[in-house]
Amino acid sequence: RVDGAVQLYKAGGVRKILMTGDNGSVNYDEVTAMKEYAVKQGIPGEDIYLDYAGFSTYDSCYRAKEIFTLTEAVLVTQRYHLYRALYTCKKLGVNVVGFVLPDFELYPDLRLIYSVREYAADLKAWTQLYITHPIAKVLGVPEPIISNQ
Repeated sequence: RVDGAVQLYKAGGVRKILMTGDNGSVNYDEVTAMKEYAVKQGIPGEDIYLDYAGFSTYDSCYRAKEIFTLTEAVLVTQRYHLYRALYTCKKLGVNVVGFVLPDFELYPDLRLIYSVREYAADLKAWTQLYITHPIAKVLGVPEPIISNQ
């Protein structure tokens, strides 16, 4: 996903990058590692925003709107995950388009497990969007992403 975001940034398709991921324990910090990698690929650190509380697709989309005040975005993810992520963000008020990355073409052995996982995640997303309407696990102070046009 980081390679996809780097590719989009360098092509001028995006001006800022929001990296979301789990930082739920002291020994696990996805987003800092992603930022470090992107900076090594030539992306200016000031154009990268980190969402340390992206514990789920729902939380990432919710926080993109409520904390980072995004109204539109390009969502970079693998094909198996893209449809749910796009739908979730749109239902939560972020106008998104997708930038699809290879998944099973690169890792065919993961097709069954990720397909089953995605089916369960689709059911969870539907429940969240239409029944429970939870707020994100972690909110916090707004950190608007301001694009330098």
